[in-house]
Amino acid sequence: MATFPSITPTYGQQKRSAPNTRTIRFADGYEHRILFGLAAHQNPKIYNLTFNVSETEADTIEGFLDSRANDNASFTFTPAGEGFTKTGTYSQSSSTTVTITISNHGVAINDVLTIDYTSGSAVDGSFVVASVVDSNTFTVVAAASATNSGNVSITLSGAGQYVCETWNKSIPYNNRATIQATFREVFEP
Repeated sequence: MATFPSITPTYGQQKRSAPNTRTIRFADGYEHRILFGLAAHQNPKIYNLTFNVSETEADTIEGFLDSRANDNASFTFTPAGEGFTKTGTYSQSSSTTVTITISNHGVAINDVLTIDYTSGSAVDGSFVVASVVDSNTFTVVAAASATNSGNVSITLSGAGQYVCETWNKSIPYNNRATIQATFREVFEP
């Protein structure tokens, strides 16, 4: 899987959410809305990005996007400001449920986190958020039942799979270029 070159878009990117919903409207005005699809894939993101870069960097971006268009392939991209690392505490009491407490954790159910248990004997790895208790507490499921507690560091990478179906390049003056592109999140096996 290809990864987008490490060229940062210009400040001012736009992010849109596109929840995959189905709506049923009844004659009496009542309507029922449901999210459609697998839980983790119900709200893809769309980014409108602008890259004000050198002509060489613009050629790198354009070449990368051209090669993805030729084979209709997605690529890995991490939007600026989307990932984070935070620290807090955890506890696990004779079960597989690990309760993590971090002030204003900012995670949601089904987020995939890289967890580093910095003290105690819990096993590090990638975990899916199982439940969100409140803005300071959430749970994940460990591979084995145990009793542990200590400090923890979590990382939400923010990386995802994207396609870019349209982009344009302008050259405002010598050795400078602007590329405007729309990246749409996709979900693939």
